[in-house]
Amino acid sequence: MDTIQKAVLIGHTLIALLIIVLVLLQRGKGADAGAAFGAGASGTVFGARGSSSFFSRATAVCATAFFVSSLTLAYLSSQNATAPDSLLEGAPVVEVEPAEAPSLSEETPLSDLPQLEAAEEEAVEMPELEEETTGDQE
Repeated sequence: MDTIQKAVLIGHTLIALLIIVLVLLQRGKGADAGAAFGAGASGTVFGARGSSSFFSRATAVCATAFFVSSLTLAYLSSQNATAPDSLLEGAPVVEVEPAEAPSLSEETPLSDLPQLEAAEEEAVEMPELEEETTGDQE
């Protein structure tokens, strides 16, 4: 793996974690309704509008950076691909010699050779089917 690709991958992971943290810190839309009726402190560290504008802008910036780093990783991985055109291109050649068939000689007994069993058996006659008669037919 290239050092540039490693650096982009580490940055990509950190951006993803930062997006997760930013999304979890944001308040839902229902929380603003409670602040309008006096429940909760509307003036916080981030000002009277709360943290919604800061977190939403930070999330948008991180999402853009995440998108750019994803495209960068895709480009870098496509440049380093050295895959063969075929699966068989880099396969090792294995040569196997076929086994030799035993030759027939006068020393080979004929009883060891397979014979057809159908020639030895006599034809067996099949019994004929009898027709069953029912009581309705006469």
